[in-house]
Amino acid sequence: MILYLMGPYNLHLGQANQILLLSAAAGKFMPVVGAFVADSYLGRFLSVGLGSAVSFLGMALLWLTAMIKPTEGVQSPTSWEMAMLISAFILISIASGGVSCSMAFGADQVNIKDNPNNNRVLEMFFSWYYAFASISAIIALTVIVYIQDHLGWKIGFGVPAALMFLSTLLFFLASPLYVKIQKRTNLFASFGQVIVASYSNRKLPLPPKNSPQFYHHNKDSDLVVPTDKLRFLNKACVIKEFEQDIACDGSRINPWNLCTVDQVEEFKAIVRVIPLWSSGIMMTLSMGSSFGLLQAKTLNRHITSNFEVPAGSLSVINIGTVIIWIVFYDRVLIPLASKIRGKPVKISAKKRMGIGLFLSFLYSVNAAIFETIRRRNANNGVLEMSALWLAPQLCLAGISEAVNFIGQNEFYYTEFPSTMSSVAASLSGLGMAAGSLVSSLLFSIVENTTSRGGKDGWISDDINKGHFDKYSWLIAGISAFNILYYIICSWAYGPAVEELSKD
Repeated sequence: MILYLMGPYNLHLGQANQILLLSAAAGKFMPVVGAFVADSYLGRFLSVGLGSAVSFLGMALLWLTAMIKPTEGVQSPTSWEMAMLISAFILISIASGGVSCSMAFGADQVNIKDNPNNNRVLEMFFSWYYAFASISAIIALTVIVYIQDHLGWKIGFGVPAALMFLSTLLFFLASPLYVKIQKRTNLFASFGQVIVASYSNRKLPLPPKNSPQFYHHNKDSDLVVPTDKLRFLNKACVIKEFEQDIACDGSRINPWNLCTVDQVEEFKAIVRVIPLWSSGIMMTLSMGSSFGLLQAKTLNRHITSNFEVPAGSLSVINIGTVIIWIVFYDRVLIPLASKIRGKPVKISAKKRMGIGLFLSFLYSVNAAIFETIRRRNANNGVLEMSALWLAPQLCLAGISEAVNFIGQNEFYYTEFPSTMSSVAASLSGLGMAAGSLVSSLLFSIVENTTSRGGKDGWISDDINKGHFDKYSWLIAGISAFNILYYIICSWAYGPAVEELSKD
């Protein structure tokens, strides 16, 4: 996409990169909004369906921008053309809020609580969901990119729009086959009630432990007393005066003054994971730039004398590594480790998240070293260096992504109550959104700071004049501090549900 913005749309690197970073941030933030809406109002089926329809509209509008835009390099885009382009990005970003619920919706189809192997089924589902998402990305980065390079942007954008229309149609046609779980818990109001009630009751003494008669809980709930974590929030569900707080049918008279134990624990789940979640922002900050694509444009990408790999298709190495790692981990590594130890072996989600952060640090170091070497041999043209020298850092990016993000999805899903499964499935995407925003801010700060006085800064339209090696070293340094931060947050969080179940 950056080639389209810098080519036919004649935008500078800074403008194009900012548009893509902000679009990525919006596209990854909207799934959280969509998750709350799905769990509170629409249900997951309708959220996915509407999101797919809006996504098609956004892709169709993006295709129209290619149909009306003048020839590459002739002139800058007009205000009307920029409005169409930004509108397309906005529609696609909004659509991601609904489409992203497909992970939780898919889990509904396989989540059979009576199945003794249900936990293993869910673990496999999250891994293979990510794998098939990666396969679709490979198709986009090979087939679609090839079409865009050789047949032009009009056909290159038209094909994805047509495929999106077809997938949306098929999704609705298969409606009778789906398990549709309707969610009617208003999470927005519920969280607000917990905050208000805990503050209103802040002067109340906490009842003795294991005293369910002092706490208000749903009749069919397994939770009759709140946990000891964040105990100050427990006051939100303490019954002060039974006659004044509880109606004849057992319901609350004032939900803003008394909450259920379930409500309190749902809010605790969100609050407790925030520090661990924030460490995942660094993953996008490390790998969210388009510099690798610009590097590839200066390298030798010929496989044969007549065939040159499109620069955008090199990302297939990254995504291919994700798929290979998932297959290796699920079908080779874990079964082999279990056979050697004579019992089932499982690397906890928290450990995998930490390993992924460390690998992202190695990615930044590798990127900095490679860019230093590449610049020494650069002469404003295409180097004789093979583009395959990018493979190590792309492989590191793929493995770190697979290890960390799958670990995040599993961690949130198991730590959150079942009433918040859509929210749990959206948190890793929210981390990517925050990472895109932080990356955009850092990008602007570095660009403005290093180019003061009219000198060449680290960020330049000409990658050979810029200093992306120094930028990568900066990211590596931040990543190192982030690993230490994650270790502290993990220790403070305490054992996760899966770790307690082992004990």
